[in-house]
Amino acid sequence: MLFNYRFAGSSTVSSTSYMTGMSFVPDTLRESAWFVGKLHKKVAFREAISALHDVVVSDLRFKPKDKTAYKEWAAQNESLFLAEYMAGYDEKAAQARISEVQAALREVRNEKEMLLGPYRKATKKYFDYLYANDKDAWFVLDPVITIHPDELFFECFSQDESTYGKLGCNYNVFTQLDDFKCGTTNVDYSAALYEEFQKIRDYKETELKIDPSGFAVQTTDEESFKEVKIDVPDSWVRGFLQVSSAMTMAAVQFDLHPMDIHSICLLLRRFQEKSGPRSLRYILEPGKPVTLVFEPWGKTIVCERSIYTGNSRHEIRTWGRRRLLVLERLIPVARKFTVYLTGTGLPAFYVADLGDMNFTLGLSGWTANDWSHAGNFDLLAPRLAVTDDVKVKVFNQLKNDWLGTAADIAAKLGLESAEAAGALSAYTQAGRVIYDMNARLYRLRELSRDPLPFDQLRFSNPREEMAAALLTQQEVKFTATDNPEGGIALSGVVKAKRKTYNPKLEIDADEKITSGICDCSYYVANKLYKGPCEHMLAMRQAYNATRIPNAQPV
Repeated sequence: MLFNYRFAGSSTVSSTSYMTGMSFVPDTLRESAWFVGKLHKKVAFREAISALHDVVVSDLRFKPKDKTAYKEWAAQNESLFLAEYMAGYDEKAAQARISEVQAALREVRNEKEMLLGPYRKATKKYFDYLYANDKDAWFVLDPVITIHPDELFFECFSQDESTYGKLGCNYNVFTQLDDFKCGTTNVDYSAALYEEFQKIRDYKETELKIDPSGFAVQTTDEESFKEVKIDVPDSWVRGFLQVSSAMTMAAVQFDLHPMDIHSICLLLRRFQEKSGPRSLRYILEPGKPVTLVFEPWGKTIVCERSIYTGNSRHEIRTWGRRRLLVLERLIPVARKFTVYLTGTGLPAFYVADLGDMNFTLGLSGWTANDWSHAGNFDLLAPRLAVTDDVKVKVFNQLKNDWLGTAADIAAKLGLESAEAAGALSAYTQAGRVIYDMNARLYRLRELSRDPLPFDQLRFSNPREEMAAALLTQQEVKFTATDNPEGGIALSGVVKAKRKTYNPKLEIDADEKITSGICDCSYYVANKLYKGPCEHMLAMRQAYNATRIPNAQPV
């Protein structure tokens, strides 16, 4: 997918003894959005924006060792090894001669290394740069900044596409707001800006500017604009879309004291695992401190400051725990960390309460299981099919309000809450809406300048297409039972070409799948870790079709 950017120059940070000015240059090809304000909580902002940078550059994928230098050394010394081997069969004179030749060769090679050393060092550095920026596997995209009536927030993705970061700042973070216009834009962001961020101090005035002058385009200054075209992989776009869907999943929630996060990071810094399992196990018992078990070491941390207030016991394992080191810089400025665990091997979210700021760290099930390939969390999200007319009404209402819950939007439009949730879910998967886990509401956020087409995203997973085919054949029967705690329990019979399947689903009051089983091979192999099977989806969509007149299966 090709993304086009045009920046009026480059983002800059100017620093003097009394003032720091941060000017982000926005994408002039997008609808104008700008912001100008002076920071009040400077140090907290510096630490939070630095943590966001740590997400951008994060890449924990396995990298094989570079053996080029060793192979060159072995090739150069092959003749010496052979000579040393043959030396035992020669007379003393021959051995002396070999020693002389070896000494001469060492001198020649030392001189050669002295002459070619800088060249080889530069060559290695160049190829390391190419490897680190291989566009087929590595993408560092400019952050997405969204300006809303109540807050300004930054979003980014890691290079390995397994970590998502979001920094939200409400307007109490600023002592002075000069001007702003709501909207979403990409901003020019370079690695050098990170070093400049470190110069922010409490005793200096700090101005944050998403430069409105970037949209005052004059033809005579056309040469000053920087054109950028990035062929973004579909996985990056898909990953961004999956994050919001995962945020809507049912999750076990609890708070951790900042010092408990410090204990986690300290232990991870002190020890290096050499064998599996490399998991972090959460043991949650009502009324007791949260207990953390680090495998394979078997080391335990009892979080005496953090009491689990839930009603039932849980034991949940998460992987890719070294990504939590991103939170280190937030420990001194955070009030608490709220943890959302969606299940063993499923995504986890850590929301840092920074007072008037919040930082959301989203982690996929494990590092190698990035957001785009193995989650399919959109299949677990609210999937009530609604007409295009309802979708447009809901989106226009959100566009007018900028933010809101599904219930609020449904009340304003005279719709059922399930209809609004289904429409918002569809726009979330189209990149036009984001779910804010901290505020528990939906926000307007256009990921790209041009809306992503619904046709390409209708069947975001092959199982959705198979489920639609089963519905077309009308071979789906089900029974719906109301749960006492709210929600619906579905059990049914789905006839495929060669076999009949018996799926079961538990759907909570928020329209999210909380559990499910099926006797098909896909469920037996993957459970719900890779999303529901086509038989569960077909049964759910058949049920949805009975709830609202004229609803069509997705």
